[in-house]
Amino acid sequence: METCTHVFQISGIKIREEKRVLIQGIQQLGGKYIGGSVYQHACTHLIIPQVLSSEKFLAACAAGKWVVTPDYVLDSVKNGSWLAEEIYEVAISTGSSAAFYPVKQWREKVASGRLKGAFQGWRVLLMVQGSTRRAMFKRLLKAGRAEVYHCPPPSYASITHVMAKPVTESSKSHSAPCYPVSHIVQHLFGTESLLFGGQSNHVDMNFNITEEQEAHPADVKENFSTLEAELKTYIKQVGQPRLCFLEYLGYHDPYRPLAQATKMDFSNVGCMIECGLFTEALDSIRSGVYPGLLPPAPHLISLLEYAQQGNATSVFMRNFQQVLDKLLITNPPWMAPKSVKQYFTQVLQCPRCKKGLWSFLETAIRYSMSSEETCHALPGPGLPTLLHFHCYILTLILKIFQGELHSVTAGEFVQLQGAPPASASGSLLYRTFWTVWERSTLLSSAVKQLMQLLIQAAMTEYAERDEKQKLHLADTLLDFLSVLVEFWCQQHFKLNQTLVDKGLKDLSEYLAVISQDLSPNILVELVIRVRSTRLKLMVADAIFRNLCCRNGCTMGDEPLSLKKMVLFYLPALGSLALSPSGTRLRTEPSSHSCTSQGTDCRPQNSLENETCSEKENIPRGLNRVNAVGSVLLRQTNGHGRVPLDLVSEPSQREELLHSAQLGDTKFLRNKATEVNLPLLEAGSSLLSLLIFSYLRETGIPHHTPTSDKHHSLGYRLVRALERHSFQKVTQGWADQRAVRLVEDVETLWELSQGKYQGQVSQGVIECKGENTQFLMRVLEDLRSRGEALVGDL
Repeated sequence: METCTHVFQISGIKIREEKRVLIQGIQQLGGKYIGGSVYQHACTHLIIPQVLSSEKFLAACAAGKWVVTPDYVLDSVKNGSWLAEEIYEVAISTGSSAAFYPVKQWREKVASGRLKGAFQGWRVLLMVQGSTRRAMFKRLLKAGRAEVYHCPPPSYASITHVMAKPVTESSKSHSAPCYPVSHIVQHLFGTESLLFGGQSNHVDMNFNITEEQEAHPADVKENFSTLEAELKTYIKQVGQPRLCFLEYLGYHDPYRPLAQATKMDFSNVGCMIECGLFTEALDSIRSGVYPGLLPPAPHLISLLEYAQQGNATSVFMRNFQQVLDKLLITNPPWMAPKSVKQYFTQVLQCPRCKKGLWSFLETAIRYSMSSEETCHALPGPGLPTLLHFHCYILTLILKIFQGELHSVTAGEFVQLQGAPPASASGSLLYRTFWTVWERSTLLSSAVKQLMQLLIQAAMTEYAERDEKQKLHLADTLLDFLSVLVEFWCQQHFKLNQTLVDKGLKDLSEYLAVISQDLSPNILVELVIRVRSTRLKLMVADAIFRNLCCRNGCTMGDEPLSLKKMVLFYLPALGSLALSPSGTRLRTEPSSHSCTSQGTDCRPQNSLENETCSEKENIPRGLNRVNAVGSVLLRQTNGHGRVPLDLVSEPSQREELLHSAQLGDTKFLRNKATEVNLPLLEAGSSLLSLLIFSYLRETGIPHHTPTSDKHHSLGYRLVRALERHSFQKVTQGWADQRAVRLVEDVETLWELSQGKYQGQVSQGVIECKGENTQFLMRVLEDLRSRGEALVGDL
């Protein structure tokens, strides 16, 4: 980050309007303002109306900083840029017409490197009564680069000065000379001036250093709009690409430069293929793959068809894969012109059906799952060589999509002729998953089919009774989903954030609904394996809400935030713990959490197969069996309101909620043997993943353990919330992401004060499950984050 050259503190200006104008001018010219009542070493300029006996003024002099009058900022604003400081530097009057400039003289000494500070070389034993005043003198001496010790000093310290207030016999008993604290002023402005001009300019300055009060909130009222602008910039920095593929940085032929590519004669290859000499034909092609040199597509299509017939040897399969790998490395479609993209589009499709890349991809997925629903009949049951080959095809296509995402992220994508500069519509990924009419929606027909295949793969690759197998295929399909989601989001994020949010919500809720038949532990495993942070966040949220709604606890559609997780998700977790074990959960989504408004995201076949008899088998009231006490008080109606909203007095709301929580705890203890531990553990895992993903995705400003903490965004947010309400800080803000970020900081602050301790039921706290205990540690970490932010104050 570029270092700011103009960092200001202000001292001695009490009129709020004057200070407001100065702060506005500083920020208008790109400078920074540090509030607070004490000197900060990070400042470069101090603004004072006249010479003061304040800590900030004396410390700035000792440190060799610029000390200027308010006119410096006002005139610079009129000029449109920062002026030279010299003519605005403060002078000290001696009572005659003459004036002298000790501030300038110390500054020039520090700037030239002759000194690091006015007190360089001093090793001071500070004996001042009162911790507040002692800390003030310590800051002042350290600003001038003195070493400061308290009594008794360490044995290794060779004390040069004893500074005392008051001077006592005890302070005089040390081996070093003892001075009153006024000696600091004399050193800065009095006898030391003999060294500067040869004439003693004794300055009669009363050393009653005043402790300045922090600026009143009205002084920095205008900072809130600036704060919103800074938050917008911060959000853009946090929202950098979520998936990075560094392996694609050097995609080129490592053996032969592009300029050396020559034309080769592949005419014999066609004859070999016609004669059934596929191995020989493949060998001829292997020796002719270079950058800019592509073997005829019909030859590769014929070899692909031969590989799919199941008669090829394992050696042929391995060599064919090497050819395709080399073809991708030497001629990556994401770095090539339109003709190369068309070449890969022609090759990567079923050689018999020729229905395009998606059909080819779907066939490879289904064959890997030993499914018979392929575009045409393939040798079966699944042959090991063909299974490995189709898995390889999936990996190859995934590499192409990852490369295209990398290139779009890095700004290297070669566009289609005539396409707009910011468009990547010519990519293979875009053509595969979205038609021309579907590109404004993330949840296209092909994306829905991919997600359905993902769920089928997850169900196939998990054995019964929680005996896990490695999710090789499901992992690959999750990678496909992460890549296409990131690709689509990057294409639309800058132009229409609302469209991206809606697309992610629709996709995640669709996935949550079609995965309802999976056991909770499989759902958790799937969420863990999602590589895209934003996709993991949305999927974890949708699945958690879906689990809750199937157990009778619905939540509103307001945007996700830390406060929503604390106020609604934590109590809902207690609701999951009370869910009856071994009972089939209802599968129809509620209007609030399982579907988007106006969109039914359930698969068509599940709608057609649901019968009246199945509905009759669901016990009446099952959706309310665990909605007790505090959970009922937080359930929303169709307008997003909860029963607690009907109680006007805050004290009565707290009493009602406390009583309900006590009842919940008693009920849970009485029903301890009926706690649904698997569902509670799954819910705890999902909520932990949700919190982790949310923190990583939003990048909530945190504690900055540096001396420059007053410049940190987290510090200024907490400082603003300390003095003003959340509503006042964000009043008039247009960017809702910035508003939620401020709300998240406020929630962390409130967590540090123990405000939401009652949101977690006692039964959940006492649960010994591994995942639930981990969630408790995550919540404790959130509280610690809030304490660290408050500690900066």
